[in-house]
Amino acid sequence: MTPWLRPAGQVRAWSLHRWYVLGWLLLGLLPLVLAGRDDPGPARYAAVGLPVAVGAYYLLTLAFPGRAVSRPRTVVWVLIAGLGGMAYLREGGASVYVATLPHFWYLAGAPGPAVSSSGIAAAVTVLGGDAPQGLSPNVFTGNAVATLAAFAVSVAAGLAAVRLIEQNDERVRQLNAELEGARIRLVEAYQQQGATEERERLAREIHDTLAQGFASIIALAEAARSGIADEPQRSAQQLRSIERTARENLAEARALVRAAPTGGDGQGPVTATLRRVLERFAEDTGLATDAELAEVECDQQTRIALLRCTQESLANVRKHAGASTVGLVLTAYGDRVELEITDDGRGFAVGTSQGFGLDGMRRRMAELGGELNVTSSVGDGTRVLAVIPTARKGEQ
Repeated sequence: MTPWLRPAGQVRAWSLHRWYVLGWLLLGLLPLVLAGRDDPGPARYAAVGLPVAVGAYYLLTLAFPGRAVSRPRTVVWVLIAGLGGMAYLREGGASVYVATLPHFWYLAGAPGPAVSSSGIAAAVTVLGGDAPQGLSPNVFTGNAVATLAAFAVSVAAGLAAVRLIEQNDERVRQLNAELEGARIRLVEAYQQQGATEERERLAREIHDTLAQGFASIIALAEAARSGIADEPQRSAQQLRSIERTARENLAEARALVRAAPTGGDGQGPVTATLRRVLERFAEDTGLATDAELAEVECDQQTRIALLRCTQESLANVRKHAGASTVGLVLTAYGDRVELEITDDGRGFAVGTSQGFGLDGMRRRMAELGGELNVTSSVGDGTRVLAVIPTARKGEQ
């Protein structure tokens, strides 16, 4: 197979070569066989037998590749000898030479050998056609001129084709290099994106768990220190809350190191979890709370999202709202779960508010296909509504 072709080009060349061999047999050798049948005497056997032998030999080389008789150089010399013999036996050797020319380019190892072998075949064809007339000045017959012209055209066309193949291979190499570079950049981009997303996830988890716990510890410690003389029982309760919160933060930290969900997030119904969070909030802050929590079945991601949204909202109430009452409502609908947290605090201008907590809640809701709506105005309290679709339950 043509060595200068790339593997894909070699496969295409082999497919085209099979069709060419069929055309060579039908249009190159078969006309000589049919014409030789009308020759008189023993000449008929040679005129018919030689084209048949050449065609049969070539088919055998295709059927048994790798044998000594099937080596490209051997096949080339057999074709050259056959062309000379067929030109000697019958006029019109140029036609079979033209039909045979592609063999030399296909079998050659490089353009140089293809040109030299097809040139030798042209010379042998001319000499074979002129041999029956003996020594004569009329060497350049129409058959000879046609053979030489065909050789010249084949050289020009073959070299042009080789040049085109080389240019195409160069373009393919450049494209492969560009594709490889693009693939490497894409992998790096995916890795960078994954690292960024992981940092954002950890930052959000730390903010929603450890940071909120530490803020609660600070607030409880300040309250306990200020009331330790006048309200020792209250201060003792606050110290117990500090210890409990610190232990929970330690568990949260260990869970984050393991990159696994925290133990408390996935234990028991989400309703009971939210109720405990609200009770702890009321115990630590002394604020009045009201809860309407429906029994909701949800997956782990939804459970964590509802819990984090509740923790973040209550932390904002503790730090910013100055509220006296907090309400928590959990409702299950056919296609969604809604969590509403309200307070009667000082409120704020939602459009100008910026904070990691609200942005983190919005991103967490968006990851689950839900949304977070915050309604508030100065002096009118705040309403946080988280909506999570439950159509994802089939994915659990």
